[in-house]
Amino acid sequence: MGKKRRRFKQITPFRERLNDFAKDLHEEARSLPAGPDRDELLKRVRGAETAVLWDEWLSAPGQTPPIL
Repeated sequence: MGKKRRRFKQITPFRERLNDFAKDLHEEARSLPAGPDRDELLKRVRGAETAVLWDEWLSAPGQTPPIL
């Protein structure tokens, strides 16, 4: 028999958690001096913000997929 998975019901919506994550990273990046560490944090912020936009697009009714 396999291991039982621990289940955790999320209370806050995914979009809200992503926004909070991006804000926290942005605040942390502001406290760092310019350099590779700060650039890496800002890259993660942009990734989280992009994920929020995708989530909004995917959950919007009647949207058509983007033309690439």
